Amino acid sequence: MKKKEYIIPIFIPFLGCPHDCAFCNQVKITNYRDKVNEENIIGEIEKNLNYFPKNDNIKEIAFFGGSFTGLPLDTMKAYLKIARSYKEKGIIDRIRLSTRPDYINNSILDILKEEKVDIIELGIQSLDEQILKANERGHRVDDSYKASKLIKSYGFTLGHQIMPGLFKDSKEKTIRTGLMSANIGPDIVRIYPTLVIKDTKLEKYYKKGIYQPLTLEEASEVSAELLMIYRTMGIKVIRIGLQVTENINDKKDVIAGPFHPAMGQLVESLIYRIYLEDLIKKEDIKGDISIFTDNRSISLIAGNKKANKKYFYDKYGIKMTFQANKEKSYIENKGKIIDLDQDGFIRSWVKKNYGGDLKLD
Repeated sequence: MKKKEYIIPIFIPFLGCPHDCAFCNQVKITNYRDKVNEENIIGEIEKNLNYFPKNDNIKEIAFFGGSFTGLPLDTMKAYLKIARSYKEKGIIDRIRLSTRPDYINNSILDILKEEKVDIIELGIQSLDEQILKANERGHRVDDSYKASKLIKSYGFTLGHQIMPGLFKDSKEKTIRTGLMSANIGPDIVRIYPTLVIKDTKLEKYYKKGIYQPLTLEEASEVSAELLMIYRTMGIKVIRIGLQVTENINDKKDVIAGPFHPAMGQLVESLIYRIYLEDLIKKEDIKGDISIFTDNRSISLIAGNKKANKKYFYDKYGIKMTFQANKEKSYIENKGKIIDLDQDGFIRSWVKKNYGGDLKLD
């Protein structure tokens, strides 16, 4: 079982960011309004370290929000030196930051390498020129390609962050972004379905009726396809949906859009629904079934609030029961044993639907 990793998040809303994108209000999203300085950063690190148990699990300092590499060089170096000091003392293991594709170059990467940064996440959001322009991103698709290639050449762990459902977006364009991103070959990905945040241009577009956010169902469906694409390419999706904060959770500042505190679970459960429905048709499964698998998979197959159990009972009259089994995953139906191979299904599904667009092995 994988050990829990401990993250120390340092939020720098809008600091270093040269653009006010249509969808963005970093203060609202991060719920972090305090002035950021070296003293506050050290205080935040120490506070988090006090919460962490004394063990050998991986610990990480992560600079989120804004565009970290757009900070004044002296400020950026000062922040990184703090993180580096904790890493050199063996107190933390990794340093992560997020930034814009157009704020990456050799000089910046030389500094990040010297300061022992491990992970660089790029907010590419979309790989469609019209969508980038409509959402006032201030950079082009080519910037994402150049930055990604440069980051990989330096040996950093590369992350991509994409946002389904932006202004002027469509499912087809989102999937195209996912395919293009997967072919670039990031190590990790975050998928953030677009929310309408208070005090943004997107809020104005929404209230004027010229922008309609994705429904929760639509966001789950496109995120499920993206997740299957990335998994097929061996790329880890580390998060789906915005991190819950007090504002986001209470919807104080979310005007509209597909927010759910367990978005990742919804998406993974939907993939199981797609897989099992395919299996039911191929194997001509009828009547009640018993599913033997590990505890985590049981909750995902059953679905959030047992939505999948209800779906299969209502549509096929199939009643599901579950039994924990760590050794092997399979379905038992009227004495017949059917192996569960979700990974195999995902790969074949992606190859069938998008194989011509991916650099598959």
